[in-house]
Amino acid sequence: MPTVPIQERREFCNSFVLKFIRIARGCGHPLIPFADGQKRTGKHWLPPSPPDATIWCSMTPANPEPSTANRPRVGIPWRTSREEANQITNKLQYYFAAVTAAEGQPVPVSLELSPNEFAARLKDLAAFVLPGAPADVNPAIYHSPRHLKTHDADPKREKTDFAILDHAFASAKPVLAICYGCQSLNVCLGGTLYQDIASELHTSIEHSKEGLPPDAADPVHPARIAPGGEIAQLAASSGVAKSDGGFDVQINTSHHQSVRDLGHGLRIAAVAPDGVIEAVEHEPHKHWVVGVQWHPERMAGDALAAALFRALVEATRAAAAYR
Repeated sequence: MPTVPIQERREFCNSFVLKFIRIARGCGHPLIPFADGQKRTGKHWLPPSPPDATIWCSMTPANPEPSTANRPRVGIPWRTSREEANQITNKLQYYFAAVTAAEGQPVPVSLELSPNEFAARLKDLAAFVLPGAPADVNPAIYHSPRHLKTHDADPKREKTDFAILDHAFASAKPVLAICYGCQSLNVCLGGTLYQDIASELHTSIEHSKEGLPPDAADPVHPARIAPGGEIAQLAASSGVAKSDGGFDVQINTSHHQSVRDLGHGLRIAAVAPDGVIEAVEHEPHKHWVVGVQWHPERMAGDALAAALFRALVEATRAAAAYR
């Protein structure tokens, strides 16, 4: 927006206000104050403005962008205990940027809070993003023997995710669960996981980045979004063409585990060509809960990826309106 010189602003504001005063004088406007403390047939008057009078007003548009106060507070737990201890934020920042771009306010959730601190923090948040992580959910939680390829668990992250989900379901707060977060959501609702896609499903699709350099780009593969759900609506609104009743998209991938048996209330929302479940949604639709195995936070410029975060924020505003 071009900058207006101060003198021009003064002249514009003075001219505008003085015109209003002249009109008000002519109409006997009741809001114009007395000139000398006396009433004259019910009309209030102003004395003439001195020649050098300056009346200040702002040329800045009101609320050009949503203020922090108007942005829903979206809690994002630290990815791992180690990253929090060492303040490693390079991957966490992707989630913060995506929530901010969707006009939400990202708020980190520590894995080290006391029960009282944790409860107070959750109460202060309106929605949640459960991020990815290099850890795996402990298979003992879903009553399965540990696979040789299963990574070590992060008990503090597990405990935090499950407590967030319990709170979110009890309070009808929206949740977007990503990669590890999607698996955590499924297990929390009583589901199970494939502990290693490559060795258990023998698929030719590369779902994991294992064996690639740390700075390598995410592998990409196709997925089909099932009709009738939240993600299908977002795909349609993002311009994805409908084909044979579904929506075919390209997604990035960086996971070696995936949903096996669905948790209570979840439905399959997207699958890869090899049958791996790539997205789930909470079917009762009492509130907005979506889980995806891909990483929309790292898909800059992708319309569907951006739509997922916008939908989370919009669902948060809608939920707040009914509370």
